[in-house]
Amino acid sequence: MLPTIIVTLVVLWQLVLVGYTYTLAGNAADEAVRAATAADRGARQGACQEAGRDKLPGAWEGGAGVDCGTGGGYVTADVRIEVPILFPGTVSFPYTVHGHAGAVEEEDD
Repeated sequence: MLPTIIVTLVVLWQLVLVGYTYTLAGNAADEAVRAATAADRGARQGACQEAGRDKLPGAWEGGAGVDCGTGGGYVTADVRIEVPILFPGTVSFPYTVHGHAGAVEEEDD
């Protein structure tokens, strides 16, 4: 019975890590697009990438990718984060979580 309980706990822990990674990806995309809309047009990409990685814990930051785009009056941010296996900061799962956010461009007065 003990092996069944341990396997169940390991699977539940891995599901928690997947869910937390989705939360981190969504929050990072929100932060990135918020910073990009407030930055000047020439500095948007840098501000977006910096803000997208800023709030990520170190274990998730290494494999993260942040891409920003502007078009049609909108600024978008896409964040990709690899899911860690059991212990954040060690091996990553071959599964990538995606976060996406968008906002309307701010106009200069």
